[in-house]
Amino acid sequence: MNQNNFNQYRVNLSGLGCWLTLIGVVWLLGAVGLGWLVKSLAVLVVLLLAAPVLGFIGLRYWLRRNLVQGPCPVCSTTLTGIKGADTRCLNCGTPLHTEANGFSRVTEAGTIDVTAVDITVDSKPVLPDAD
Repeated sequence: MNQNNFNQYRVNLSGLGCWLTLIGVVWLLGAVGLGWLVKSLAVLVVLLLAAPVLGFIGLRYWLRRNLVQGPCPVCSTTLTGIKGADTRCLNCGTPLHTEANGFSRVTEAGTIDVTAVDITVDSKPVLPDAD
């Protein structure tokens, strides 16, 4: 008779002892009258597991409604901002206001933003008039 045939059908139940112990403890607490403790711990575990999932779903929903992507009205660089916030263009430094449909300049349309002006003058010496 071949003894190795029996080992081929063996099922590994190494993790079953932990679950049996947990079920036994729950049954024992219920039998003693502390079933409310088991229920409240189960609710606490479910809330701890569900809170990050619900927070992630809520954050994605909020970002979908409030995140705006569009070009800068001055230099056409692609920008991302939160609706209703003021920001600056990373490329040209223009102050922008984020609206639902894109970005708009904070200054009026005809305004030219100047940070520095270089003026070079070819000066000639002024000679006094000869009388």
